[in-house]
Amino acid sequence: MKATLKYLTGIAGPSGYGSKTTADEVAQDCLSSMPTSHQLTAIVTGATSGIGAETARVLAKRGVRVVIPARDLRKAEKVKESIQRESPEAEIIILEIDLSSFASIQRFCSEFLSLGLPLHILINNAGKYSQKLEFSEDKIELTFATNYLGHFLLTEMLLGKMVETASQCCIQGRIVNVSSVIHNWADRKHFCFSKLLTPKRYNGTRAYAQSKLANILHAKELARQLKARKANVTINAVHPGIVKTGIIRDYRGFITDSLYFMASKLLKSTSQGAATTCYVALSPQTVGVSGKYFADCNESRCSALANEEAEARKLWKQTRALIHRRFLLPVGQNVMGSSTN
Repeated sequence: MKATLKYLTGIAGPSGYGSKTTADEVAQDCLSSMPTSHQLTAIVTGATSGIGAETARVLAKRGVRVVIPARDLRKAEKVKESIQRESPEAEIIILEIDLSSFASIQRFCSEFLSLGLPLHILINNAGKYSQKLEFSEDKIELTFATNYLGHFLLTEMLLGKMVETASQCCIQGRIVNVSSVIHNWADRKHFCFSKLLTPKRYNGTRAYAQSKLANILHAKELARQLKARKANVTINAVHPGIVKTGIIRDYRGFITDSLYFMASKLLKSTSQGAATTCYVALSPQTVGVSGKYFADCNESRCSALANEEAEARKLWKQTRALIHRRFLLPVGQNVMGSSTN
C-alpha cells in the first residue's frame, strides 16, 4: 500500500527522483554535473517511437551523439527531423537493423564499428509483443528473438568497443536493458530455453514476460563477468513503468479499451517512462553500480527467479552456444573474431 501511494504521488526515493520525474529533468541534472571533454555516443534501440524516441531526444538535446538502429528507416528519419527541429545541433546517425535477425545485427555492428566512433552508452530498449505465434527468419519465436536474443547479440558484438572506449576516455560505459515489471509473471516451469525458442503452446503475455525476465538475467550475468574482467563498463536492467506506447496498443484483448481508460491515471507519460533509463545511463549516483534492477529512478526488487545467479549463468551459456552454432564459430571465439575467456 505504501509503495502504491508513493508511486501515485510521485514521492522521491533515495535517488531524489520518483515516478513523476521526467527524462528531461534527469538528463539536465546528470549531464550538467558530468564535466567531460569527450562527446558521449549512445546507441538507442527502438528509438523510432515511444520511450526510445524520447530517450534519443533527451540525450541528443544535451549534446550526446545518438545512433538510432532502425528497421523502418522512414520512421527513423522522422524522429531525426523532429529532434533536430528542437535541437538543430543534435547529431543523429541512422543505421538499418532488424533485431530479430542475427545477420542484420551483424551487418549493423560491422557498419557502426567501421565509422570509428567511440561507444559510451548502449540502451537495449526495443520491445516486441505478439499476440499470435510468429517466427523470425532464424526460425525463433519472434518476441524472444527480438526482445532478448537480438539485444544479447548486439551487446556481445559491441562490448569490445565499449570496453575500449571506457579505457581510452576514462568514462565508465553504461549498458541499460529495458525490462518490465511483467517479468514477475514468468515462472520456472515455463522458462525452458528450447521452449522459448520454439514453443508448442503459445501465450503472448507469457512470451513477453519471459523475454523481459531474460533481459534481467542477461544483465545479472554480464555484470558478474565484467566485474571479473575489471572492465569499466556496467550493465543494469530497468522497468520504465506502464506507458502508453506501441507495446500497450499491441495488448488488445489482454488490456481492453475500457480497462485502459480506467487505468489511464496510473500510466506514465512517455517522458516519465524514459526517466529511469536516462537515470541509469547518466547519473553519477549509478557509477560502479552493475547487475541491478531499477524502477522510478531508484534501485528496486525484481523477482526471485530473476535474482538467481545459477539461472542467469545457465541462460547466458545456452544463449552463447546458440549464437556460436548459428555463426559456426569455434567455442573460444566470439562473433567479431576475437578470442574469449
